[in-house]
Parts: sequence; C-alpha cells; structure tokens
Amino acid sequence: MVIYNPKDWWRLILSFPKSDTFRIMLPGIIGIAVYTFIVVYAEKELIHANFNNTTTIHAMVGFVLSMLLVFRTNTAYDRWWDGRKAWGSFVNNSRNLAIKLSAFIKGHEDRTRLKILIQNYISSSKSHLRQGVTREDLIDSIQYPIEDILKVKHVPNLLMKNLVLELNGMLEDGKISSTQMLIINNEIQSFSDNLGACERIKKTPIPYSYSIFLKKMIFIYIASMPFGFAMEFGYWSIFIVSMLFYIFASIELIAEEIEDPFGTDDNDLPTDQISELIKQNLDEIMA
Repeated sequence: MVIYNPKDWWRLILSFPKSDTFRIMLPGIIGIAVYTFIVVYAEKELIHANFNNTTTIHAMVGFVLSMLLVFRTNTAYDRWWDGRKAWGSFVNNSRNLAIKLSAFIKGHEDRTRLKILIQNYISSSKSHLRQGVTREDLIDSIQYPIEDILKVKHVPNLLMKNLVLELNGMLEDGKISSTQMLIINNEIQSFSDNLGACERIKKTPIPYSYSIFLKKMIFIYIASMPFGFAMEFGYWSIFIVSMLFYIFASIELIAEEIEDPFGTDDNDLPTDQISELIKQNLDEIMA
C-alpha cells in the first residue's frame, strides 16, 4: 500500500507511480486517439457528413454508464473496507488475547509457545489470502516444526487447532481455570471469524455478467463517440474522446484492483505492515 500525504495536491497530480491508471491506460488512450482521428478525418474530409445534435444520445447513455460505474466503485470499495475492518480486528483481538494470556499463564515457556502459534497464525493468514503459505512466513519451533505445518492445505486452521489444543491442555493441567478459558474463547473465535470474512471477499468476486456487461458498455460508448462528436467538435474530438476513455476505463480499473485487497499491489491493504505490527505487540506483551 502506498503511504502518501493527501494534502500534497501538486505532488499527487504530477506523480505517475507504477499503479497510476494513466500509465496503465496509455497504450489504450493512444489507440483511441488514433481511432478518433481516423473517424473525424473520414467524416470531415472524405465523406463531408452534415448532421447535428448527435451528442444527445451519448449524454443520456453517459449518465446511465456513470451510475453503473458509481455502483461498481462503491461495491469494490465496500469489499476493500470490509477487508480493512477484518485486519483491524486481527490487531485488536491479538492484543486482547496476548494481554489475557500474559496475565493468566505464568510459565515463560508456555507463553512463548502460545505467542509463536499466534504469530504464525497471523502470518499464515496473510499469505493464505495471497498465493499460499511458505517457510518464510512461519517461525519454527520444536513442538510444531514447519515441515509438519506445511503439509496441510489450510495452514491457519491447523495453527488455530494447535492453539486450542495447547490451551485445553493447560486447562486440564490446572494452569488456567475454566472461567479464564471462557474469557479467552471469545478472542480465539474472533480469529476464525476474521479470516472467514477475508476468505468470503477473496473467493466471491463481482458477478461475471455484471463485470463483462460494464466493460462492453464502456467499449461501445467510447467506440461510437467519435461518430457523434466529429461534426460538432471537429479534431477536438480526439482530446475529448481520449479523456472520456481514460476516465471511464480508469474507474473500472481501480474497482478491479481494490475489490481483491489482500495482494501486494499499491492500492491493496498493508497486510505486511499489520502482520509485523501484531508480531511486535505480541513480543512486548508476552515477553
């Protein structure tokens, strides 16, 4: 995720980072400009067409298309924000769980073992939502070797199971009471709830029919625009059509990027930083 100052207008306007839509859409913008030039030249210089008020239909269709894009963007942002709330809950719940465990459990080795399990759960959840868990995501321990953990398909589930087994064993050994176990249980459950919410976002994309319809609408709208604008705006249509293509296509491009917020793109959630923050908090609280 890119960290920036929203008040620095000129720097934002003049910057072209790798994720900037203008950089990505530049080949398409050039293609649309060339296409518009050909249409305008043909109408004005070859055919000598003479018809007026052709922009009315594009104004009406443009309004409908704008409403569709607003809905598309809002839906994508809702998914992004739901993911951010889930990872914010990871932070809060890990802190609360660490504070309670450090107060209830006196043995240093027991706390360290639980701390590693929680840290591995957060790191594996981050990678589970990307391309899969690797050795670099996990902290090795004698009780839970990385080789055994990586044998399963859903690593976070295994780590949560091991965490619950550890706590249950401490309950049976009298290291924690049944009342304390009930207090801890709410935080344990919240981890699985948060990961489930993220998996729902990850595995449920925008319906295919809606996505493809919107792309077709943008293409038809932009492709037909030079025919309607040529007589009224002349060669200025090249700039107008190219700019409108950039605006409409960029909105769709941004929505595509933020609807799956768990990757490593510039506009994705800062899950690497959040995961590292949780590790630091656990090291401080459960030392």
